[in-house]
Amino acid sequence: MSEQTPAPQRKKRIYSGIQPSGMLTLGNYLGALKNWKNMQEEYDCIYGVMDLHAITVRQEPAKFRQQIYTTCALLLAVGLDPQKSVLMVQSWVPAHAELAWILDCYTQFGELSRMTQFKDKSQKHPENINAGLFTYPALMAADILLYQADLVPVGADQKQHLEITRDIALRMNNLYSGLFTLPEPYIPPAGARVMSLQDPTRKMSKSDENPNAWVALLDKPEDIMRKFKRAVTDSEAKVCVGEGKEGINNLIGIYGAVTGKTAGQVEAEFEGKGYGDFKTAVGEAVVEALRPIREEYDRLINDKGYLLSVYREGSERAARLAARTLSKVQRKLGFVSPEK
Repeated sequence: MSEQTPAPQRKKRIYSGIQPSGMLTLGNYLGALKNWKNMQEEYDCIYGVMDLHAITVRQEPAKFRQQIYTTCALLLAVGLDPQKSVLMVQSWVPAHAELAWILDCYTQFGELSRMTQFKDKSQKHPENINAGLFTYPALMAADILLYQADLVPVGADQKQHLEITRDIALRMNNLYSGLFTLPEPYIPPAGARVMSLQDPTRKMSKSDENPNAWVALLDKPEDIMRKFKRAVTDSEAKVCVGEGKEGINNLIGIYGAVTGKTAGQVEAEFEGKGYGDFKTAVGEAVVEALRPIREEYDRLINDKGYLLSVYREGSERAARLAARTLSKVQRKLGFVSPEK
């Protein structure tokens, strides 16, 4: 009797998203998006443009609309493949908001009060401390739990959100059994933590008021070069990793991330050379790394019909997956389906 061929093992599912709240940066690319591209080869990936999250801060409608298009185009331009991954827009899948309300009702006030992002954003926008900003973690939990994600890529600033997601899922699983997969943090094998070019003790951020502190993916080559030449360093003038050399450590990390070189190789390449030579080399390497992304973006942003078709199809696929979870949750909680 012939042996049966074993069934192929199910790929683990990854869920991640990015807000269209401003221009994506070199930090977004090296810290997350570059890994998203690599992960789609090995995992079942769902990637979202998180427009609902973005409105906890006031957005100017016309600019916000364009930022959504820009983010959709950039995700494709960095190499995300709609044939390999599900690419969706959060607000196009109503189940995100529906499950978020249910999770709100199973999330404790004290848990939300302890979230550092709520405290930080409340300080930044004291004129607009809205309820959505407070309940933001429940919507983020809904994003993840809707798709029964096994893994969620997280940076240091997102660990608390994944922890509360797991707490909510555990609470509801204990009450109703088997509702949600408990997501685990996914730490990519390689990913640069890119810091501000003007204050290398802080993460590079598109919300930084100093435009010289961050590099946008769509910056012109001459602007990229100018920003790196102005990057904060130290007085030692030696290209090497070291304590108290946050600026140079950051530049070495960036150069290594875009060239594939280790810190040791970077140090050897620039031994005996000054910071001026090194900053120029980093700028040139970044310009070349981003060039194909900018060129593909320019092509895609002029074809909004194609962008809409890609994200409409992806959102429809996401909605089918989300509907299974939402239906199960509603049934176990005792809601009555209109179909019965």
